[in-house]
Amino acid sequence: MAIIKIKNTDRQLEVDDNSNILRNSLRYDGDVPNRCGGGYCGTCLVKIEDGSENLDNIKPAEKKKVGEDLLEEGYRLACQTFVVKDEITLSWDKEMTKKVQRQKVKKVST
Repeated sequence: MAIIKIKNTDRQLEVDDNSNILRNSLRYDGDVPNRCGGGYCGTCLVKIEDGSENLDNIKPAEKKKVGEDLLEEGYRLACQTFVVKDEITLSWDKEMTKKVQRQKVKKVST
């Protein structure tokens, strides 16, 4: 089992390994902001505060919407990100989310 700690809501979700962050937030009332679920809108942008080594690889949709700089700072799209094992801690910031939502989707090589 994996654990998703959500700082904004002070929630802790116990989930199966290899579980999607957004799906589990919806299932267990974690309150991660969301709208499209497909990596296009940027609403589910989260910052991985701890445990990034327990996540799956960054997806092309994240590279296109979030950009390399923010990905390197630990930002991910909850709809695209899976907790592979162990524990992660995440948070979100409304101002950063607005910034990413305004960004145009970039073309990246996969």
